[in-house]
Amino acid sequence: MVGGSGPALPFEPVRWGWVPLAVGAISRIATAPKRVPRADEVDRPIGVADLLPAPVTAVTDETVRFAVPAGVTVVTTPDPVAERVGALVAELVNGRPPRPGDARPAGGIALLLDPALDAEAYALEVDGAGVTIRAGGGAGLFWAAQTLRQLLPVAGPAVLPGVRITDGPRFAYRGVMLDVARHFVEVATVKRLIDLAALYKLNHLHLHLSDDQGWRIASDAWPRLVTVGAATQVGGGPGGWYTADEYREIVAYAQERFITVVPEIDLPGHTNAALVAYPELAYPGVRPRPYTGTRVGFSALCPHRPATDAFLADVLGEVAALTPGPYLHIGGDEAFRMPAADYAAVVRRAQQIVARHGKTAIGWHELAEAPLAAGTVLQYWGIGPRARRVAAAVAQGHRVILSPADRTYLDQRYSWRGPGRLWAGPISVERAYDWDPASYLAGVDEAAVLGVEAPLWTEAVSTRDSIEYLAFPRLAALAEIGWSPRATHDWARFRHRLGAQAPRWEALGVAFARVPEVPWVRLPHPGATPVPGPRRGSEPPVAEQAQSGQSAAPVRPGTGS
Repeated sequence: MVGGSGPALPFEPVRWGWVPLAVGAISRIATAPKRVPRADEVDRPIGVADLLPAPVTAVTDETVRFAVPAGVTVVTTPDPVAERVGALVAELVNGRPPRPGDARPAGGIALLLDPALDAEAYALEVDGAGVTIRAGGGAGLFWAAQTLRQLLPVAGPAVLPGVRITDGPRFAYRGVMLDVARHFVEVATVKRLIDLAALYKLNHLHLHLSDDQGWRIASDAWPRLVTVGAATQVGGGPGGWYTADEYREIVAYAQERFITVVPEIDLPGHTNAALVAYPELAYPGVRPRPYTGTRVGFSALCPHRPATDAFLADVLGEVAALTPGPYLHIGGDEAFRMPAADYAAVVRRAQQIVARHGKTAIGWHELAEAPLAAGTVLQYWGIGPRARRVAAAVAQGHRVILSPADRTYLDQRYSWRGPGRLWAGPISVERAYDWDPASYLAGVDEAAVLGVEAPLWTEAVSTRDSIEYLAFPRLAALAEIGWSPRATHDWARFRHRLGAQAPRWEALGVAFARVPEVPWVRLPHPGATPVPGPRRGSEPPVAEQAQSGQSAAPVRPGTGS
């Protein structure tokens, strides 16, 4: 994939990697909205109407409140996963460690598994005597805990409003992608993004682990992938990679928050780092050199080389063995230098290997130009409502993850000026929110949409603060698109609910973009005691202020603010 104001971030000039997309971006100029004056911060209470993502139903009872007592009793279904979520809730409300049970104690909190509900669905009720949460599985309990977190005030006494909520996701796949190849991202920063994503019920983290500029995961069978291929990144930095144990650590951390890691080994294009490490995988006559720029489409894995088949089998097999989730992403985009038959040969072999390891292959939508194995999922990243080959694949039974570049690409600018890239932008928060996956692509109806994902490419992003600034608040918009029913979709209401997230983000030290079209709610009054965390302004982050390797205070979904 071609992939506020301030000069601090090292943003590069626009490079048009794909002519149709460039034309699409240029055509946006004629329809660009007029600049919206900056909205002032507002003082107002935050309540049930501010929940994000919007729940399926929420019925309030203004005559009822539940003041959570210190040391409140927390009861859970006797199940290890329920007990784990119960421990998070107990920490959130300063309660006692959970104990097993099948009913709510008086003045307490109960988290109960209910097989009548879907795994991610839940029902939450707050009355004058306590809180009852029922869910079909551990994920549903965890998402309910995130709702409970939003119902609690950021500061002051822990008093909950009376409410009955029924909720569950619209789409099964709700993801964020982090490109760790163009700029390497340290484990601590990946974990922080996992925590922030979990707050809004996102359940997949797609890690773009390889590209022309760097290879980021260790391989026992092909060690030079990291000793040589991981030594570069955009702009000439030192690069880096994850050991197998570090990758397992990320996967386990995500699993604890009911997030599935989707690893991507991009091929047959975007392979320059691998070819530098192992030139015998390149086409005859090609001499790969380390690359630290941002051009795309110049590298290609040669299917006719004797070592290529072993390379694919070993690398994809190793990543599959480290990944408990069901998906393995094989890339497939922008292989401009390959004959169609060679492209098809690599893609076919990759899908076979993925299936052999019991995984489902995902590929960028160009994969539809080659024969697709049964079950392969396409990820659409283009601009515009027509993708003939994607529609044809859907007609054959394949499903789609939607990541339209001009709606979901988090590396794009919020407005014509400010940090970010512009080839698919600008993407205002309203533009990121105001689209419907069920009607976006011709020939792709809601049943064919597996879900949505917001990619964050890092050609020009190298710090934790810059990741957060470009992701938030737009990632929250994507989270609502993936979770909430279409009937709740309304920009005028959403912008107010989004503004209510500001106190929580500030308490957690999130370097979000305070965009002018959102009425941001102020932190509570000076007498209140918010969760510790630095207050952020509306300016873009300073590039050297928080390097991507800098440790960040954990967000701990289910605890804190």
